[in-house]
Amino acid sequence: MGVRTVLIILDSVGIGALPDADLFGDEGSATLQNTAQAVGGLSLPHLQQLGLGNIASIQGVAPVFEALGCYGKMAEVSAGKDTTTGHWEIAGLPLDKPFPTYPEGFPPEVITSFEEAIGRRVLGNIPASGTEIIEDLGPQHLRTGYPIVYTSADSVFQIAAHEEIIPLDELYRMCQIARNLLTGPHGVGRVIARPFIGEPGSFVRTAHRRDFSLKPPRPTILDHLSQAGYEVCAVGKIEDIFAGQGITRSEHPHGNMAVVDAALQLMTEIDSGLIFANLVDFDSLWGHRNDPAGYAKGLEEFDVRLPELMAGLSDDDILVITADHGCDPTTESTDHSREYVPLLVYGRNLSRGVNLGVRATFADVAATLAELFSVTNPGPGVSFLSQLRS
Repeated sequence: MGVRTVLIILDSVGIGALPDADLFGDEGSATLQNTAQAVGGLSLPHLQQLGLGNIASIQGVAPVFEALGCYGKMAEVSAGKDTTTGHWEIAGLPLDKPFPTYPEGFPPEVITSFEEAIGRRVLGNIPASGTEIIEDLGPQHLRTGYPIVYTSADSVFQIAAHEEIIPLDELYRMCQIARNLLTGPHGVGRVIARPFIGEPGSFVRTAHRRDFSLKPPRPTILDHLSQAGYEVCAVGKIEDIFAGQGITRSEHPHGNMAVVDAALQLMTEIDSGLIFANLVDFDSLWGHRNDPAGYAKGLEEFDVRLPELMAGLSDDDILVITADHGCDPTTESTDHSREYVPLLVYGRNLSRGVNLGVRATFADVAATLAELFSVTNPGPGVSFLSQLRS
């Protein structure tokens, strides 16, 4: 049995505003704490036993005297709060400058080039909620066949289309065209396919979303692990976020519980390497839609599954649970929030109840993996492996 780590990203589960949150319009954001308060307290007994309540004051999640895991929180050094930025930093690649964003929509040179390349006009080209824009422009899209282009506070170029008007293969082709165009100064973090179905007044987005990310400009911990001969198994949207770079195997289940199922199955199939999973529903279903009740229920559903993940570990395995940014469902904003992220680490042979403190960068995770697997640390992070073994 070799070295094996299971890295779970609870997408958008932040744990309090970073000191510079006001620069991002996120002062006062605290996804976990505010969600707990909004629903009258969370019931997360297994995360609580790992030490979640020792990191911050969360209603319903009290601190424990003898935590089963090690715990702390991490600050983001990259100038951003989007999915790609957070995941790349976790993998040891902080960004020196943020991806471009388009609060006024994309400039004419971008839209004109895209329209010429796909042979049809587009609708929208504004920052918008994905569910609202398909309700507003969906009927016109059905009449014209023009795709709906929109963005958000994140660095994204999103293309929405009804699956019966623009088939999935054609929508994905359009996204790849946009990805090829959006480089250099317009190198957005992600181009996202947003297919939907239904009739006016009852449009529903489907599970056929696909993300087309930039390739990481430098090697990440995923590259170093795969080049050293380790399995790097991506579950959920991880493969998309890293444009497949450094990944040896990928699974694309839909829904948080399906991601947990896939990670558990992989734990029975690989003896060494990294299982890297993203639970996106926190972000896409509840954070962006300002649904604290749904967010709380999702957290509690994951907590119920946590003992299965812990039981699936071998003696020398390590389970790491963290997040990539915040998305506070209790604020007026429907966008990501600039927050610390929780850090929980568990292993049967690891120390228990160790406070890992406030880590200066998400890249400390990559540094720890590098030391654990005896590969090169790709970034500026500092390993906390010695604290886990103290």
